[in-house]
Amino acid sequence: MAETPLSEWKTPLFGVCQDVNTCCYGFWCCSCLACTVSRRFKQSFCLPICDILSPAIFTPMGIPIFVPPAALTLRASIRNRYGIKGTAINDIVTSCFCVWCSWCQMDRELKERNRAPAVINTRPKSVVNVQVNPVMKVDENPESQHDSFGAPYVNPEPAPPPNSF
Repeated sequence: MAETPLSEWKTPLFGVCQDVNTCCYGFWCCSCLACTVSRRFKQSFCLPICDILSPAIFTPMGIPIFVPPAALTLRASIRNRYGIKGTAINDIVTSCFCVWCSWCQMDRELKERNRAPAVINTRPKSVVNVQVNPVMKVDENPESQHDSFGAPYVNPEPAPPPNSF
């Protein structure tokens, strides 16, 4: 069985301005962007809270935590799911020193990968008339024909043929 070749990230790590909306969202509220990325990747919306709480919980116990766990695991999961080149060391370094850029890159990647494909229909549409043609009933006995008021119907003189030019 042949393995599929690994691809690159759709956008570079420091390409934050390629999607200005994500750039601003991540700059002004990186934790909100992290929750959005987590939800978009079909994970718990609250998973990035681990990045905020883990240093506060483990440092008093004497266990220094420098690697944000949610950022690292989501980055590695996105890389593995979509077959993106990289290593665990690169994920750790990126998650530790470029957290904001990492979340922005993951958001751009998920937007790009989950974009709905454009469908173009080139066949012309067939026109089908489903309306039934009206049916007129003509009584062949002229004496029995009456108008809407009950008066007998009199056939007017036929119109003269049109003049030729």
